[in-house]
Amino acid sequence: MFKKILILLLLPASVAVVGQENKVITVTGGALTQVDSSNAKKNFYSALQKKTTGNIEQAADLFLNVIETEPHNDAALYELGALYHAQNKETEAEDFALRAVTVNSENKWYWLLLSDIYKKNSDVKKLVPVFDELIRLEPEKENYYFDKANALSLLNKSAEAEAVYKEIETRFGPSAVLDEERKRLSLKKEDPSTAITRLERSIKKEPKDINNYLTLAELYIKTGKPGKAHDLLKKAQKEDPDNSFVHLLLSDVYQSEGKTAEAFSEIKRAFADNHLPIDIKVQIILSYFNRIKDPAVLSGVTELALITTEAHPDDAKAHALYGDVLFQGQKLEEAKQSYKKALALNRNVYLIWAQLLQLETAQNKFKEVIDDGESAIALFPNEPDLYFFLATGYAQSNNHEKAVAYLKNALNLNPKKWIQESDIYSSLGNSLHSLKKYKESDEAFEKSLQLNPDNVYTLNNYAYYLSLRGERLDKAAEMSLRSNELKPDNASFEDTYAWVLFMQKKYTEARIWIEKAIKNNSSSGIQYEHYGDILFHLGEKDFAVEQWEKAKGKGIRSVTLEKKINEKKFFE
Repeated sequence: MFKKILILLLLPASVAVVGQENKVITVTGGALTQVDSSNAKKNFYSALQKKTTGNIEQAADLFLNVIETEPHNDAALYELGALYHAQNKETEAEDFALRAVTVNSENKWYWLLLSDIYKKNSDVKKLVPVFDELIRLEPEKENYYFDKANALSLLNKSAEAEAVYKEIETRFGPSAVLDEERKRLSLKKEDPSTAITRLERSIKKEPKDINNYLTLAELYIKTGKPGKAHDLLKKAQKEDPDNSFVHLLLSDVYQSEGKTAEAFSEIKRAFADNHLPIDIKVQIILSYFNRIKDPAVLSGVTELALITTEAHPDDAKAHALYGDVLFQGQKLEEAKQSYKKALALNRNVYLIWAQLLQLETAQNKFKEVIDDGESAIALFPNEPDLYFFLATGYAQSNNHEKAVAYLKNALNLNPKKWIQESDIYSSLGNSLHSLKKYKESDEAFEKSLQLNPDNVYTLNNYAYYLSLRGERLDKAAEMSLRSNELKPDNASFEDTYAWVLFMQKKYTEARIWIEKAIKNNSSSGIQYEHYGDILFHLGEKDFAVEQWEKAKGKGIRSVTLEKKINEKKFFE
């Protein structure tokens, strides 16, 4: 698990990672009036002010206004690219950064932004030309040459990388760093046995150089010699007892030997080191998520995430990660507190807000969804998922007018992240139906099914509402049956189908389905009331009254139900 991570860590911190074909960006624009130019400048400085005060979404809107007026405004293009990059929207960030360097290729900051985007995307291919541009602009900066050589090495272009190292030596002279990087490049080309022999000699010659121990240990592991790796790493520990990378590799060795307790002990020591970059800890924890349903894995990951918060108490990322792990373990209240700690440290992370609102929705804490949702959209007014969660809070609080307004906002913002557009239309249909706007409600449900014909919640809810109104019962029956085929043994869906059959006067079939629903969920009062209604029409009046009384006992309160019980008759 750790090998790939360590290989990258042992390279210089500026190692590049890039990939995507070169794009040709054309920036066009018409002639500007003096008023246009003045407005653009005003918007640009307003955007900078908003950015400085943390109003990121408002800043982005203002920069976009500048670009609409002045498509060639490279400063605004760069600022937008940087904003999107900070929000992890790398596709948009790359687009604006490319446009900025197209307009003005002489600004090093534009190229540096591109390099950061490509590193984050692990897109090594495109880094080489970016470093060429940076070298052209600042030929005296040695680190650009190292970055270019590292990128070429990662692309397995050893000869080209060696040529860059020769250029470094010619321009800047020999150095220990240069020797180390050449050694790594040579190692990639060497036969493993030759590399092992050479590294063993290097360790004898320079026993304090921990990098040699780590590199050799990885080679031992790679060539099936975990015992030798273990002994070597123990020697490295004597030289540098607190080296976290030694602990991580030792954990890897123990894991391969089936020594789970020892492996976990080593990884905990590494995680407790606040000098080990938090991004490495995040990568390691996330690598466990595909096995997190295993109780032992969940327990270990939870402890590692907690240790991460203790090592990095002022880093929002640590608390957000801990929240994610707690959420996976269904410790919802604790997860919520972790997300709130993360937001107290950094309110400008959209994903933490989205996770928090999703969690509060899962808890049915709809007042909290509303309160936190309003705070979230003030910071991120262009994020459709936030409007969806907020609308859910309002809908569950019976404020359907507000829910409809927010759902329409979500649709206008081109949803494409967590929440599918079909689900937004489905929720819109529910709230419109509650407002008795049946035509608009049906149109929303139809749109939902057009986008996703197998949206089970739309199929179920639309069918149920049609049955309540006694309209298009054949269509309702078809949709309800389909929802049960897609999601069998769901008591709510079975109850809907039973009710549609009841409205079609197919009482015998309706009984079969309502009994399935009660078998799968005996706690629903509505289902018992429906059961009583069906039994009454099958002539089993006493048994029907018994079910109505059960419905009342399970919390159903209505004048109609009271009349059914008292008069032992069915009422609509």
